[in-house]
Amino acid sequence: MGEAGGTKSKAYEVDEHPFELRHEVKRLNERLDKIADSLEKSEFKDILENYTNPKKRIVTNLMAGISRGLGLSLGTFVILGLLGYILSLFLDVPVIGEYLGEIKQYIDANS
Repeated sequence: MGEAGGTKSKAYEVDEHPFELRHEVKRLNERLDKIADSLEKSEFKDILENYTNPKKRIVTNLMAGISRGLGLSLGTFVILGLLGYILSLFLDVPVIGEYLGEIKQYIDANS
C-alpha cells in the first residue's frame, strides 16, 4: 500500500487517488508501523516461541517454581531469625521478658 524499501508496492500511483484516501492510507501505515514497533518491543516472537515449545515452557516453569520456593524459604528463615534475635533482646523486660522466657524454654525443650 505504499513504499516498501524505496520501491512502490502497487502498480498505480498514490497521487491518482483522492486526497482523503491518501490521507487514510498514510494514517493506516503509521498505525501499522506503531503496531510493528510495539510487537518488537514486547518481544512477541520470544513469547510465541515459548508457548509453542512445550519442553522450553516446562523447563522455564520448573526453574521459576524452584527459585520461588527457595526464595520464600530463605526469606522466611532470615525474617524469623531476625525476629527471634530482636525478641531475645527483650528477655530482661519485666512483663514481656517472662513471657518470652517461657516461649524460649518451650522451644529449647522441643528442639
